[in-house]
Amino acid sequence: MHDRITNPKFVVGELPELKDHGRDLRIDACRGIALWFIFLDHVPNNIGAWLTLRNYGFSDAAEVFMFVSGVTCALAYGRAWRCEGWAGVISRTLRRSWDIYVALLLLTLACAILVHLAGTGRLADESNTRILLDDPGATLARAAILQYRPVNTDVLSVFVLLHLLFAPLLWLLLRAPNVTLGASLALYVLVHAFGWTVPAWPNGRWAFNPLAWQLLFVLGAWWMIEDKRPRPQWVTSRTTLVLAVLYLLFSLIIALSWRIKPLEALIPQALANLLHPLDKSNLDPLRLLHFLAVAVLAAWLVPRNWRGLTTPVMRGAILCGQNSLPIFCLGVLLTFASYVALLDISGGLAMQMAVSLAGIAAMIATATLLNSISIKPRQRS
Repeated sequence: MHDRITNPKFVVGELPELKDHGRDLRIDACRGIALWFIFLDHVPNNIGAWLTLRNYGFSDAAEVFMFVSGVTCALAYGRAWRCEGWAGVISRTLRRSWDIYVALLLLTLACAILVHLAGTGRLADESNTRILLDDPGATLARAAILQYRPVNTDVLSVFVLLHLLFAPLLWLLLRAPNVTLGASLALYVLVHAFGWTVPAWPNGRWAFNPLAWQLLFVLGAWWMIEDKRPRPQWVTSRTTLVLAVLYLLFSLIIALSWRIKPLEALIPQALANLLHPLDKSNLDPLRLLHFLAVAVLAAWLVPRNWRGLTTPVMRGAILCGQNSLPIFCLGVLLTFASYVALLDISGGLAMQMAVSLAGIAAMIATATLLNSISIKPRQRS
């Protein structure tokens, strides 16, 4: 979750694996679309969620967001390393981690205030803010040490930790990228073997266990650092593409069977029991494989110079992706506001469509405003 970094004059040798060939707008577009999907998915009983990945496979926008954030961190902090050395990298990672930490605490307070003003007891229970409203002192103390989070804000806690530790991660990736990725994968395996996690409160469970989800983040950073080196042929082979498509079709049928009753009868009960529910907290291996299959297909279908990136919709997604932290926070608040509208005004199809479109429009408008504010000072200078 790293938005923009300025480009000061180079003071150290260039890093061949991270040479900048212009901003890849696909990265911003993917992150922006992921932010839209996260908003749509988090609004309960929302028809707009049928536009997202969640209903058509094992993974959802969270995997995309985590992977792309690893990519952008490798680009941004790699550029900082080339320009300012390790002191610059450490300074920037600490500052960015602090920014996300402050945003998380402010968002926690904003969620509680919004729920209190809405006066909806059901929303307080479902958003995990009831305990904050009843015992604010102890709950805020837990929030300060990343043990308490309202619903839908969990990913920010993970990013606080990942940015805080990115300087040593980058050091390892630059010197032994494959070994570092292997260590990340080993940690992921150990989490599933022994149930390792990080303390949380009050239920002791992270919605995104950082010990497991770090794999996607590290994978994104590794992929970008390795981008200028020859890929193994199997990564881009047609065989890999065919296997990815077959797995996507399999997951599509299974996921639809969970939501469409006539399809449920076509799936053997033993298979259905084995696959459902998938463990999102620890990044179930089937979710991980589904995301990798989606990534393979996207790499084949969307080249760097894809003309679709110039369309108005993609330009809106790019703007949101370039301002990911404030837009994510806005999306969480819009989720609560949309849920209140569905509860108090109408839960009908028209209202579901209205809150979905209005939420995405608000995110694009806010991102456009943030971009104009950040561009004008640079134009004057």
